[in-house]
Amino acid sequence: MPTLQNHLDFTESAPAKVNLTLRVIGRRPDGYHELESLVCFARTGDRLTLRTDDALSLDVIGPRPEVAGPPEQNLVLKAARALVARIPDLALGHFTLLKRLPAGAGLGGGSSDAGTALRLLVRANGLALSDPRVADAARATGADVPVCLDPNSRWMRGLGEILSDPIELPSLPAVLVFPGTPLATKDVFAAYHAHAAPAKSAPPATVDWERTVSSPALLAWLNDSGNDLERPAIAKSPLVADVLAALRAQPGCRLARMSGSGSACFGIFASGRSARAAARALSRPQWWVEPTYLGG
Repeated sequence: MPTLQNHLDFTESAPAKVNLTLRVIGRRPDGYHELESLVCFARTGDRLTLRTDDALSLDVIGPRPEVAGPPEQNLVLKAARALVARIPDLALGHFTLLKRLPAGAGLGGGSSDAGTALRLLVRANGLALSDPRVADAARATGADVPVCLDPNSRWMRGLGEILSDPIELPSLPAVLVFPGTPLATKDVFAAYHAHAAPAKSAPPATVDWERTVSSPALLAWLNDSGNDLERPAIAKSPLVADVLAALRAQPGCRLARMSGSGSACFGIFASGRSARAAARALSRPQWWVEPTYLGG
């Protein structure tokens, strides 16, 4: 039986997930898509606290509480219920979610919140993060939750359930931009097939990461890679193209790309100073703009 640490608050960050690359490998008979993506995490994100002396419940606070939706539909509670279904005597508690990330941006906010909820329950119950029941609960909660369970840079393949060991990436100064208009993943994939968007050629089967993780080599490799969903996303929402053009126009921008299925984009910059200056220059009434660091 798990050992509960009573009357304590446990707090962790739920970092934004960024797809540095994304390839559509193929479509399965059930209609889902096999993907391959190099994923990293940002230093910005939500924050989740678990108080262990309460019943399972959730409050959402902060600058963006409305984007979390009804609490009963939130992935934090879904993840907790998935874990208790696998560990019936699991001790639960009250979650408080400080919501900073926009919803529907392709930054994995809800999935990262869910992964963080599982980490907090693991800590509070004296479990191991490597417990297979925890990974099973993550898979049952959502396709992006497994990679958010232990938020380190890594390859994500399949439906999101096949994860590589962590990859050491350099700390990359960046700006995240969400233009305020969400894109539904199913709509972007429909546009992908409708426009017969050609997938990029496969990346090398093996990458010399000891050389590639240096920032110049990594950026050169990233520029030769891409996001197969970027063109169809632009077809659905030209705002994505506007964001990318605005990022590329900023001094010091080394790479601009859409993350995931959009509509948020990221720019990688030469320095933290140039990233912060770009974030100030990119301020728009409807845009969410955040300077940060990726990887590291």
